[in-house]
Amino acid sequence: MTPFPWREAIGFGLGVLRLPPDAFWRMTPRELALAIRAVRGPVTPPLARRELDELMARFPDRTTEAMTDGR
Repeated sequence: MTPFPWREAIGFGLGVLRLPPDAFWRMTPRELALAIRAVRGPVTPPLARRELDELMARFPDRTTEAMTDGR
């Protein structure tokens, strides 16, 4: 089991949300998680390799030659 990330939670609660310490310590972990999500937005999983390959095929990097030709 991964330990609870206290350093990040306290930093976010006090630093980003600017909660007074007593308000932070009264929050439940679920309330803190919802507040974090409200500020940062939902967490999206990383692309699967297949999805990355499809994007790379659809949008290939430009070559150095194409960049110097102005394309």
